[in-house]
Amino acid sequence: MHIPQAIRPFRLLRQDLYNLRRRYVSDWTIFNQLVVASAVYVFFTNLLPGITFASDLYVLTGKSWGTIEVVFSTGLCGVIFSLFSIQPLTILGVTGPFSVLAENIYSLCIPFLPFMAWSLIHAGWMHYILAIINAHDWTMRYVTTFSTEIFSLLNSIIYFHKAVQELQRAHAALSFAAFLYAIIGAIGTMLVAIFLSTAESWKPLFHRYIRMGLAEYAAAISIIIFIGMPHVGQLASLDRETLQVSSHSFTPSDPDRSVFFVQFWHLPINWIFAAIIPGFIITVLFFFDHEVSSIICTIDRYGTRKPGGFAWDIILLGTTTALCGILGLPPANGLLPQAPLHSESLLHTEEEEVQVVVAGENKVEVRKIERVYEQRWSAFLHAGAILVFISPPFQLVLGLTPTSVLAGLFMFMGEQSLAVNPILYRFFYLLTPPSELPELPKTVKSYWGVHIYTITQIVMTVVIFIVTLTKGAPAFPVIIIALVPIRLLVMNRLWHREVLRFVDAWACRDGTPEDDEDRRAAAAKASEDAEGTEMQENISSV
Repeated sequence: MHIPQAIRPFRLLRQDLYNLRRRYVSDWTIFNQLVVASAVYVFFTNLLPGITFASDLYVLTGKSWGTIEVVFSTGLCGVIFSLFSIQPLTILGVTGPFSVLAENIYSLCIPFLPFMAWSLIHAGWMHYILAIINAHDWTMRYVTTFSTEIFSLLNSIIYFHKAVQELQRAHAALSFAAFLYAIIGAIGTMLVAIFLSTAESWKPLFHRYIRMGLAEYAAAISIIIFIGMPHVGQLASLDRETLQVSSHSFTPSDPDRSVFFVQFWHLPINWIFAAIIPGFIITVLFFFDHEVSSIICTIDRYGTRKPGGFAWDIILLGTTTALCGILGLPPANGLLPQAPLHSESLLHTEEEEVQVVVAGENKVEVRKIERVYEQRWSAFLHAGAILVFISPPFQLVLGLTPTSVLAGLFMFMGEQSLAVNPILYRFFYLLTPPSELPELPKTVKSYWGVHIYTITQIVMTVVIFIVTLTKGAPAFPVIIIALVPIRLLVMNRLWHREVLRFVDAWACRDGTPEDDEDRRAAAAKASEDAEGTEMQENISSV
């Protein structure tokens, strides 16, 4: 029986393992000051959001997961991927969408850790199946920016919502004066971080390297300022909510647990089979999230040249997901925006010789281009440094962090994610007088189609977010994936194709669905013309 090339088992996996052998040694030969600076930068951009989610998970999972679990998972999974993945530019951590999913699973009032362990074990073998049957080629290659922009906007909204939840808990636990300062601390953390993140545009103020340092460590500097401020003067007398840590020993956050191991086999058999459902949802979420992260951190802008791949990393992701379930940890997967920020921090200028034709003669021209350092050191060093924070002395340092500062960090992350989302810019077009709008391509007659497309994305994002607030929250990743066929099968009937060509494109490859339609139509016409010519030649010969 003939098996189609797209789903021939193990095809992508064999290719990825071959590419991994080709690049692995050279990945360890690149080590310089920029790589070290990148490791420090990614350390802060990964650890700080992680502990922010840890504060939320500690409350909403009944202390099952807290700071040490999130830090342990982020460091462990990061080290494993830095050593064995095919794409070390991808950064792993505990994500907002998964936190929402876990919090709703906890609300089902079943043994949380054993049930979650089975859910993650099921997710592990489902990842294996996706890798074996080359799922990347017949799933992600059909994802457009319509879906990825909605997913990014959803992440931004979740960040802001988490900030509000942190302040709500502060309001319930603190005195009125302390709560007012918590609001000041949250807003101050966000505003100082946003201000410092623009430092590279302050020229000619300060030296270039000082401006770069202020911009790259904006969040860390802001957090340090607002961690220290409550200890100054009369503010020291205010009560405060801080991050919960186990500062005396390497033990789980839950006082009823003594080791990082879940006796998952004690769960009743009916719950073991029921765990397949959240396992499937986690697989859908992780597969989509991780692949998009890996794609965005290797786009043309970063000039990557080494062979990449997806199937092997999905196998690795399934392994770490199941391992985290057994250890009683929240699993880590590909992060946005940390993965592309990692690539940004590794950009450097290279000179490249390019052959050009001048007056009919071939000449060699030297051009300056930007590329990333494709290596494993920055991922390994940052993940190893995060893993150090599971030790009691470093946990004590994390325990100094007020939860109001974490709320401010959530708002800063939401702002940073929102600021680069094309939906935001197209939303501004709705508020711009027609005479001030940028000129459209000649094939697009007016902005009405663009405006309706943008409103549709915003409405869908709000609907999905509302779902995350209901009992149906565990199903929201399935809704996001359903946007893919909606875009390809429904929206092309409701929007003018040139509008879609203008606002939407393939997320994982060049061009748009409309470009592919044109190519298929041209190929079909060429085939018909060839058949017609052959038929005429046969008639003439007769």
